[in-house]
Amino acid sequence: MASLGRGRLLGYGLGSVGTGVFSAVPGLLLLYYLTDVLGVSAALAGAVLVVPKAWDVLLNPIVGAASDREAIRTGRRTRLLAIGAVTLPIAFAAMFAAPGAWWVALAFVAAASAFACFQVPYVALPAEMSGSTAERTRIMAWRIVCLTAGILVAGGLAPAIVEAAGNGRAGYAAMGVAVGLVMAVVLLISTRSVRWVRSSPGPAPLGLVASFRTARGNRPFFALLAAFVIQALGVSVMLAGAPYVAAYRLGNYGLTSMMFVCMVGLSAAAVPMWSWAARRFGMVTCYLAATGGFTVAALALIPAITSVPLTLAITALVGVCYAALQLLPLSLLPETVHADTARTGHAQAGAFTGLWTAGETAGMALGPGLYAAVLAFTSFTSAPFDSPAAQPDSALTGLTLGFTALPAALMLASLPFVVAYRRLATKELTPA
Repeated sequence: MASLGRGRLLGYGLGSVGTGVFSAVPGLLLLYYLTDVLGVSAALAGAVLVVPKAWDVLLNPIVGAASDREAIRTGRRTRLLAIGAVTLPIAFAAMFAAPGAWWVALAFVAAASAFACFQVPYVALPAEMSGSTAERTRIMAWRIVCLTAGILVAGGLAPAIVEAAGNGRAGYAAMGVAVGLVMAVVLLISTRSVRWVRSSPGPAPLGLVASFRTARGNRPFFALLAAFVIQALGVSVMLAGAPYVAAYRLGNYGLTSMMFVCMVGLSAAAVPMWSWAARRFGMVTCYLAATGGFTVAALALIPAITSVPLTLAITALVGVCYAALQLLPLSLLPETVHADTARTGHAQAGAFTGLWTAGETAGMALGPGLYAAVLAFTSFTSAPFDSPAAQPDSALTGLTLGFTALPAALMLASLPFVVAYRRLATKELTPA
């Protein structure tokens, strides 16, 4: 196994800058772009966001099985990485150059497909970069720092570019091109940087159906996946609500960037703290603590929602917990993959990460759709950018609770699955 110096860790981690951008910007801005720039109704906007991602959920496991076949045949996973790195930035820019909702939907399907080609093999790599649990935790720490940096740059920079370019359609189109260029650079560099990673030869790869039939016995993996998906849904609901809270409760859409920086900037700083705490107290214990902390902080936003200082301060606390919700489950994931290889005799990291990214994609996709449903139910009024509409009290209440109470409820719903993972892991996983 090759040595993991800082250059190799950074080369791998840079891919997460690009995936972080794609995870953050559509979740943060695409729903608002549809309802408040293009004037699409909240119900239709929710469908535009969810339907393309439903395709991606189906595609991810297929890409995972294809990645396993490529890895065992060639010893590498770089072909699919390269396809995603080239095509994702182009499709991303097209999403924000839309003449209408149908264009957004088609471009989103293309972008989601390209993202699957990169993300699925990318998430599979840590299990093949090192056989050491401690080293894999280092890999994930670098990845989460880079992911957080990508989310921070995207979430802080994208709304600022929109505003600097005059808002409206022209502002969003300029943002799509600028952010797409950033994605292209980091994804291509990362693809080239991980060519050294070799897949374990293993036996002949299983087919798609046989892979998932075999994977069914990995109960710790599915408990961890369930917790992660529900939490991804909660985070994505909060992301989708941020521009609405900034515009309608804090009175300044430009605060979207500041809210994002407060959350994600402190999240990046908190990664080393959570890494230390995980070594000291255990990963699952810290995972439970972070989930509870996120819940409390989200609920604390309800009475503070019209105060800029309080909202920004509490959002920063949310960010501290969010760092752990990224770092810890992704650090636990390779352990379930290694344990499954020992159990079944088949190396199928791609199949597991295909399922994982399909679940993450589902959570991140359903979040904006769920927030859009809250807006529609509470009578939110969509309008084009040049003809803004006043919102009824019911819509103001809905966009507030969708940003606060709904994510808190989802975090609470994830806790039994974290507890189940701890119980199952104690019985069934042997540390690598």
